[in-house]
Amino acid sequence: MEQLIDVAIIGGGPAGLNAALVLGRARRSVIVIDEERPRNRVTRESHGFLTRDGMNPGEFRKLAKEQIGAYPSVRFAEDTAVAVSGRDGDFWIGTKTGAMYRSRKLLFAVGKKDLPIEINGLAEVYGKSAFVCPYCDGWEMRDQPLVLIARGDGAMHSAMLLSGWTNDTVLCTNGPDGLTPGQRAELDRHRIPVFEASIRAIESTYGIVECVILQDGITIACKGIFFTPRLAPGSDLPQTLGCRLTPSGTVAVDAYGKTNVPGVYSAGDAATELYQVVTAASTGALAAIGINGELLEEAWYGQE
Repeated sequence: MEQLIDVAIIGGGPAGLNAALVLGRARRSVIVIDEERPRNRVTRESHGFLTRDGMNPGEFRKLAKEQIGAYPSVRFAEDTAVAVSGRDGDFWIGTKTGAMYRSRKLLFAVGKKDLPIEINGLAEVYGKSAFVCPYCDGWEMRDQPLVLIARGDGAMHSAMLLSGWTNDTVLCTNGPDGLTPGQRAELDRHRIPVFEASIRAIESTYGIVECVILQDGITIACKGIFFTPRLAPGSDLPQTLGCRLTPSGTVAVDAYGKTNVPGVYSAGDAATELYQVVTAASTGALAAIGINGELLEEAWYGQE
């Protein structure tokens, strides 16, 4: 494709979709390149988004695309971006199917991806009765006996968060706990038992957890699990252009999603560690505003 469009968006989750909506309304030519394998596809419902609370993620995406369809300058490509090059004003994006796109600005909404956690039975309950975010799923697990799978400082942070929804939490660290004596004392003060033994299996029925079985034979009955995920960037393409990353692998951006590389923006889970649908969508909108403002300024002052 030789046509130079305004914006190429890599990633079609809430961030990429909301950016496409804002840019479409700003009369920008946009291509959204997305492989249709969102991280939240295992989730039955997403929460915390006003007017969309409890909506299935697949339905959310379907409705979003229908609404974006009202703006003819936005197109979608079900494909995977595999290469990027160029500079501000003329970026080239190559895809897995061999397509090529050119754009003035580039928005990475590539999210993050889950790395495998080797716990027998976790995959069967993930998204059904095992979750990673209390703000997203804590309400459904309120006042229930829960197992928290985490260790170290992350365990302390998650234990404190879960206390807003239940006072019946057991911490399983699945190996050395990584806790300081002070942290152990704090957990004991809040009556949170800690088990360091490795997890043998999570037993469940139709995705609903029943218990966590430890290697030493201890069985912990529970109604739900929260765990600390292992995450990696959804794509290494931002790095190939020189985008700066934080130590956690998040693309470093300003308030409007602008990276250190001219003309390149990032939004959603790729650019924040607040993993909620509403947060991703809002950062997508802000990035779109930043991109459109930049394009407007270039056109305005370029006429002088």
